[in-house]
Parts: sequence; structure tokens; C-alpha cells
Amino acid sequence: MADNIHSTHQGLFQTTTIEITTGSREVALDITDRCAAFLTERAAGCDGLLNVFVPHATAGIAVLETGSGSDDDFLATLRELLPADDRWRHRHGSPGHGRDHVVPGLVAPHATLPVIGGQLALGIWQSVVLIDTNGDNPRRTVRLSFFG
Repeated sequence: MADNIHSTHQGLFQTTTIEITTGSREVALDITDRCAAFLTERAAGCDGLLNVFVPHATAGIAVLETGSGSDDDFLATLRELLPADDRWRHRHGSPGHGRDHVVPGLVAPHATLPVIGGQLALGIWQSVVLIDTNGDNPRRTVRLSFFG
């Protein structure tokens, strides 16, 4: 984990990276607890914004419900919209891998979320989710940055 802390006259900026292994299958991985842990450690009691960013060309960050099938429905929707077949011009890697490079166009590689009193101000059913359809790259870096 790489950490940086910067103070400015306007506020506090703190950032860290976390490494995640997603495996060889597509995944909608709930990372809300990791975001909350970062805020507890670095932004206790503070108001501000948390930016969650994945610096990869084949992954994204979504805010959605998990655990009730919505995450699986989301992945199924991506499979329908972006089939893993030979239609893609981008052809290196596994068959159909070109679709993985289109995912960040639909699922942005970042989300900026409100933080109140050091806690994410999400709706009751909302979670921060790493979307990764690329089985060729099971190791992901996620950057968490707090500005408050």
C-alpha cells in the first residue's frame, strides 16, 4: 500500500492505493469496506469528497446495490451489451478481450462520493463496486483519495 498525505491551506488531501486480486473471471467486487476503512484512518470526523479511481484500461468503478442479484444482473447486462466474441478490433489476449477495453466507456474508471463526518454518505442500498471483466489481468490497483 502506497500512502501520500498532503496538507494545503484549503484543506487536507490524503491518498493511498490498494491492491486487489480479482481472479480469472469477470467480477463486481464490493470495495465499500475498504473505502470506509481508509476514511476511518485518514478522515475521521471530516467532511469532504472521496475519489475512487482504478488506473486500468479494462475496469471501472460503479455505485450500485450488491448481494441481492443486482451485481450479477449488472455483469449480465455488460455481457449482453458487450459479447466476448470476435467482433472487436482490439484482439490481443483472450478471445473477446476487446470488449474489456470498451467497459470503461460505460463504467467510468472513477467515482467521486460525498463524505460526512468521516463516513461515506451513500444511500441505504448503495455500494462502491469494482467492475472487472478482464480475466487476463487479475491484479488491480485502486486509488483512494480524500479531499476535505
